[in-house]
Amino acid sequence: MLMTLDDIKRVDPKGMYRWIADFPKQVEEAVAIGKRAAIKLNAKRVRNIVLTGLGGSAIGGDLLRTYLSEELKIPFIVNRHYFLPAFVGTETLVIVSSYSGNTEETIAAHKDATKRKAQVLCISTGGETSVLAKKFKQPWIQIPGGLSPRAALGYSFFPLLVAFQKLGLIKSKEKEIKETIALLKQKSAVFADPTVSENAPLRLAEQLHGKLPIVYSTTEHLDAVNLRFRGQAAENAKQLAFGHVLPEMNHNELVGWNVLTDVMKQMHVVFLKDKTTHKRVAMREAITKDVVSKYAAQVSEVWSDGVSLLARMFYLIHFNDWVSLYLAVMNNKDPEPVAVIDYLKNELAKVK
Repeated sequence: MLMTLDDIKRVDPKGMYRWIADFPKQVEEAVAIGKRAAIKLNAKRVRNIVLTGLGGSAIGGDLLRTYLSEELKIPFIVNRHYFLPAFVGTETLVIVSSYSGNTEETIAAHKDATKRKAQVLCISTGGETSVLAKKFKQPWIQIPGGLSPRAALGYSFFPLLVAFQKLGLIKSKEKEIKETIALLKQKSAVFADPTVSENAPLRLAEQLHGKLPIVYSTTEHLDAVNLRFRGQAAENAKQLAFGHVLPEMNHNELVGWNVLTDVMKQMHVVFLKDKTTHKRVAMREAITKDVVSKYAAQVSEVWSDGVSLLARMFYLIHFNDWVSLYLAVMNNKDPEPVAVIDYLKNELAKVK
C-alpha cells in the first residue's frame, strides 16, 4: 500500500505521528527529569515495591518490573485497582503513577497507601495526585502534559528508572540509556518515512491490515512489550489484538488452535523475539510456530535490536508503536481519541 505523510496527516490531526517520531527526544527529556527530581525516601527500609496505575501510566511500571526482574532484589508488582494488596505497609515503596493525576482508581490507591503509612513516590503532570503529594509531603515527579498517556511512555518509565538508581536499588544504567537513545534516533528516522522500502513496521502493518493480530512472546523480558503491542493496536488503530506468553500458553491456549478454523484464517500471528530467550523456550517457540502456521493466515517474527536489554526492549516498543500508527491510517481511524473510554468515564462520573 502506497502511503504518504499527507495520508497520515489527513487522519491524524492531533499528531500521534509526531509524538511517536519524537519519542527519542522524550526519552532524553525524561532522563533529565529523573536526574533533577528531589526524592527523599528511606530506601533501606523498603522490602517490596508496588506501582499503582492504569493504562498508559501502568505500562511503564510493567516494563520497569520486567526490565529489572533479574537485578532487583526485592519483590515488585504493578497494581491496577482501587485498593492495594494486604501486604502493603511501612516497608513498602508505593509508586503512584497517573499521567493526568486524576485517575480515580489510582487516587483511591494513593489514599490507601497513605493510610497504611507506606513510603510514597508520585509521578504525574499534576491533578489530584500532585495535590495529595503536596498535602502529605510526598516526593512528586512532575512530567510534561499535553500528550495522550500512551504517548508519554518515556515519561512514565525513565524518571522512575533514574529514581531507582538514586535510591540505590539498582546499579547505574547510564551506558544502557545512552545506547537506547542512540538506537531509537537511528530507527525512528527510518520508521517515520512511509516511502522507504526498509520501513519494517509499515510492512508488518500492511500484513496485519484486515486481520486479527495474535501476539506471542516469552515471559522473560517481553511480557510487558507484548501487552504494549496489543494496547497500542486497540487504542491507536482501533483494532482488536490478542496474545499470550510462552511457556504458559503451551500449557493451555495452544490446544485452542483446533476448532474455529474459519476464524483462524483471519488471524495473523506475530512472534516477538529476543536473542537471550531461554534455549528450551526458544525450542517451544519454534514448535508453536509450526503448529499455528497450519491454521493462521500468516505468521511473522519481529526480532529485537540492540546490545543491552533496555535498548532491545525499547526497540520493539518503538517498532510496534509505528505498526499501530500505520494500521490506524490504513483503517482510516484517528489514532488519538479514545471515545469509548471517555464515554465510560462520563457514565461512571454520574454515579458517586
